[in-house]
Amino acid sequence: MKTLIIHPDDRSTDFLRDIYRGLKDVTVLTEDVSRKELHRQIEQHDQVVMLGHGSPSGLFNVARIGDGAFTISRNEVPLLREKRCVFIWCHADQFVREHRLEGLSSGMFISEVSEARWYKVPADQEAVDTSNEYFARTLGAYYGFSCRHSFCMGFYAHTKSFKD
Repeated sequence: MKTLIIHPDDRSTDFLRDIYRGLKDVTVLTEDVSRKELHRQIEQHDQVVMLGHGSPSGLFNVARIGDGAFTISRNEVPLLREKRCVFIWCHADQFVREHRLEGLSSGMFISEVSEARWYKVPADQEAVDTSNEYFARTLGAYYGFSCRHSFCMGFYAHTKSFKD
């Protein structure tokens, strides 16, 4: 299974690297990729993992992957329909639901103290960092174990939900 990681380069989301750090035979896109090349890469992979900052409209383009405000937006939906996907950014679940996609997705993801305050979550930067690192290591351990041992279908089956 060919896996594509789309993780726009941004120091505030470096902790997410633990999700894919141990995976073998992956293509990782972090910066300076044209929209045409992004689409070509999505088409050539079976599995697409998208990580970073975003909104219900998609994954923000903070590192020149694609063009415009979003790296992943409604424009990429047709390409993602037949892929095994992981969507980790703030409110990715709303993007998945709106476009009737399938895969593992996150809701609001607190990566900074200002976000914790906005959502009335009592936390200092140390607590936010600890929580984020734990999340990434845990998902990375499960995801890496699953994919290396051919349990990806089981992992994927448990994350499907929004077609009906």
